Amino acid sequence: MKKLLLPFIIFLFPSSAYADITSIISSSVQIEVAAPGTTADRIGNSYSVAGTGVETTDGTTAGSLGGLGTVTNGVNAYTPITASQLTDGESFSYTVSHTTGDTISTSLTTGEVSPFGDLTSTSGGTVGDLDGTVDNHVITVTAGGAGTTATASYVTTLTVD
Repeated sequence: MKKLLLPFIIFLFPSSAYADITSIISSSVQIEVAAPGTTADRIGNSYSVAGTGVETTDGTTAGSLGGLGTVTNGVNAYTPITASQLTDGESFSYTVSHTTGDTISTSLTTGEVSPFGDLTSTSGGTVGDLDGTVDNHVITVTAGGAGTTATASYVTTLTVD
């Protein structure tokens, strides 16, 4: 009987536990100096006319509504009109709106920007004292001038499986 109990006694003692432990430590510094840049939005040509109780002419043709004509370098020719009250003493309304678009330059070289009506320019960053170091997980960041960014991180990860 004692021989039969011996295999079962082994199950009464706890077995050793094995676990995988992973430790990761990382440090980083990222420094960036902004580049100069310009965004340009071209203003287009537009024309609108509305009215009641008026006679119109372009100086040659009665009833002409004027408007935009042939395009040269992105700008339409504009034909203005003259309006006059159709019947004396009657009510009338007349509205005309015209926007001349930006000329498209045909002789730009690299780095030049067309003189469009809507420009936004930003200057490049100034390096100044911008600096970042990692020495044995000790992070040092020194601020730079305008238009610069410094980002530092220290990450510790411990995984037990």
